[in-house]
Amino acid sequence: MQQESGYKANMMVGDQCYPAFELRNLLNFIDIHLGETVAADIYQKLGLGPLELKAMQFVYVWQVEFAMEQLRTLSPDKEIGARLGASYQVASLDVLLPFFDQFTTLGQCLKFVIQNPDLAGSFADTLVLIEGDTLWVRWLNTGKVSEDKFAFQFHHSVCALLGAARQLVDEPVYIDEIHFACRCCNTDFLSQETGATMVFDCDFFEWGIKMEVLNSPLAFQFSQVKHNKSVPEATSFIDKVLTNIRHSMPNPPKLEQFALSMHMSDRSLRRKLSAAGTTYQKLIDQVRCQAAINLILTDKLSIEDIAETLGYGDVSHFRQSFKHWIGYPPGHFLRLNQASKQ
Repeated sequence: MQQESGYKANMMVGDQCYPAFELRNLLNFIDIHLGETVAADIYQKLGLGPLELKAMQFVYVWQVEFAMEQLRTLSPDKEIGARLGASYQVASLDVLLPFFDQFTTLGQCLKFVIQNPDLAGSFADTLVLIEGDTLWVRWLNTGKVSEDKFAFQFHHSVCALLGAARQLVDEPVYIDEIHFACRCCNTDFLSQETGATMVFDCDFFEWGIKMEVLNSPLAFQFSQVKHNKSVPEATSFIDKVLTNIRHSMPNPPKLEQFALSMHMSDRSLRRKLSAAGTTYQKLIDQVRCQAAINLILTDKLSIEDIAETLGYGDVSHFRQSFKHWIGYPPGHFLRLNQASKQ
């Protein structure tokens, strides 16, 4: 199998589109594990009803994130995210099925999932690396999410992908290793579910799988499941803001100027972004961080040149900003990723 390595800016925010199957599966899981009353309260706070959600193909990122946070904070089970991911059934992944139906191997499905966060859902940027006979999927916390929340989302993603992989090929599939950028914690369920070696106090959250596993042919009978190809139609407000910021780089306008260009007051802009769970400065930082990662990984420009390209007059300011975003200065981040490819 030919598998490309590389960085993918996947992090999604606010009113960007997210597959509705994620929210349906999540609320069904909450109903079973936390009770009908909790699920009903979450439905009300999301402004949705079960029948309405059943008919939807896409929802908002903030709705899925809110429900996930309710599960994480209300459940006493520290591995509830992993259990959630393991509960998913391929037949419920409606918007993904017509695309999977075009593929022949597990690796093609994984690549599509990583490349299309609006259809598969994602809360983190990913960096795919090939190390010997192992493919690594590294999570980058460009959104500066708390460690507990990031770990929950990571556990959920690993088990959801692995569970779907097993159903797609109809045979046992196991992960080689899982690395955690945190101290040792309870991973009994995750270890049993994935068969992986657990390694703690690592530089990043990441998981590795043997390349030969990704060559496994698909066996799932897509013809037995009703599915129609669908993609998000509307452009979200957050998408518009991010697009405008990217086009204005390296010198994005001040909030007041940007608000005028969007035909609204600065107060309205702040309120709308706050409702989406973000701020104008956070979105600028997200764009700069993702652009910086891309430039650093190409290894063609010096750190000084990258800082200038991104609009930093002082390279030390850029180094401090990058360390704040990723946890490592740019040079160390590059060396960590170069070492992974050797």
